[in-house]
Amino acid sequence: MADKSWYTVWFNSPFYHKLYFERDEKEAEAFIHQLIKHLQPAPGCRMLDVACGKGRHSKILAALGFDVTGIDLSPASIAWAKHSENERLHFFMHDMRLPFYSNYFDYAFNFFTSFGYFKTRREHDAAIRTIAKSLKPGGVFVMDYLNVHYAEEHLVHNEIKEISGTIYEIHRWEDHTHFYKKITITDPALLKPTEHTEKIAKFSLGDFTELFSYQGLQVQEVFGDYLLGYFDIKKTPRLIVLAQKK
Repeated sequence: MADKSWYTVWFNSPFYHKLYFERDEKEAEAFIHQLIKHLQPAPGCRMLDVACGKGRHSKILAALGFDVTGIDLSPASIAWAKHSENERLHFFMHDMRLPFYSNYFDYAFNFFTSFGYFKTRREHDAAIRTIAKSLKPGGVFVMDYLNVHYAEEHLVHNEIKEISGTIYEIHRWEDHTHFYKKITITDPALLKPTEHTEKIAKFSLGDFTELFSYQGLQVQEVFGDYLLGYFDIKKTPRLIVLAQKK
């Protein structure tokens, strides 16, 4: 039976990419350059972009000379990304909960809160296990997640956005364990408005430290924004965790 979880449907929608990605290219590129400056990876080393979407981060990394593989669950995203493939850039449709390569990559990345979607802790453990096993010993994993405490304090409950003729009515709420976002889309191409509801787990630094530790990943550094500034549990918007495979 096909997986009909919210993320398999929403991430395969053209409206998802229109809402989130078309206006953030410069920020993504600046973040990648800042990260590479900090990590100082060896020329040509192998990198894995987990939940790569249409490959915007992967393409930037490959353009810098690294051998990059992107994986994503969305058939539409991977079909789009494959148009950019070359000798240093490869894309596969793949579920991060399932095994991939073993002891192959020097670096693995999970960008833009592309985690926390699954129903059970076992599924999240499986995803981290896939990433950890894909890395060579000593390899580095970078998790880019929202800062739960900052998001709680700055939650915008209702918002309307218009992007290229598409209207997005956004309603946000939370409970003890998750953030929720209901997105109602009105567009001339649709016979009637359509709805998607996102559900993101509230993973803290302590949660990630525990998740990583079970899979042999040890936290090395933590940052709070895309300039790799310090992490403050109340004041910084991101939780960017660098961990190394033991």
